[in-house]
Amino acid sequence: MEVWVVDNGSKDPPYALQEKYPSVNFIFSEKNVGFAGGNNLAISACKGDLILLLNNDTLVSPDFLDPFPALFASNENIGIASARLMYADQAGIVQFAGSKGMNPYTGRSFAIGWKEKDQPSFHENYPSSHAHGAAMCVKREVFEKVGLMWESYFLYYEELDFCERAKHAGFEIWHCGASEVRHKESMSTGKDSPLKTYYLNRNRLLFIRRNLRGLQKFSAILFFLFLAVPKNLLTLLLKGDFSRARKIIQGIGWNLSHLSLPDNPKLV
Repeated sequence: MEVWVVDNGSKDPPYALQEKYPSVNFIFSEKNVGFAGGNNLAISACKGDLILLLNNDTLVSPDFLDPFPALFASNENIGIASARLMYADQAGIVQFAGSKGMNPYTGRSFAIGWKEKDQPSFHENYPSSHAHGAAMCVKREVFEKVGLMWESYFLYYEELDFCERAKHAGFEIWHCGASEVRHKESMSTGKDSPLKTYYLNRNRLLFIRRNLRGLQKFSAILFFLFLAVPKNLLTLLLKGDFSRARKIIQGIGWNLSHLSLPDNPKLV
């Protein structure tokens, strides 16, 4: 097993950690390259057959990794599996226990167990439409076949996009219920920050553009622009939250100014 820690553009990089933890591999990025970019740096450097991506706002038990190798060994088609995520500040409340999928006509996704009390069924292993990037284990073969995570998202929706590409390549995605990870959620951006609002709206539209086709794509864009956006804007304006309302408009504007999109990065 090897451990990689990516410092994603800190103003004061903690270089002293290299001496304190000599068994850990550190990567210090000169600039913040986002969730996908930061993970891609370590993915490109490590050598493992299974690569687990773990957010910096998580708490884990010493044995949380143990269930993953057995799950992947049980089915050679499994390419991605994510842990059962529990809210760190709400004892016994689930954040993510797999995904029911995304409505292709609205672009909305539905998580299993979200804000429910934990129950034995969530501790089982079962297929999932998508994985959660906070604690997501990926077979190296997936990266070799479909490439790295797409870095233009910068923040949010990267793992959903990556899961779609993996499914198109024939891989299955599973929920690994025996692995529990406590997630503080949005500690890097703030739960109701303008930054989070900007990227969630910008990237929801971006995900639709990249992953849907034909009538589904047309319907999802219409739903987002003429139902979701007006509703969210009205809610924020009534609250007097003009900064977040502006970020929604800016997120849409980014898509209009980036009609041509770069290709997926490759694992070298």
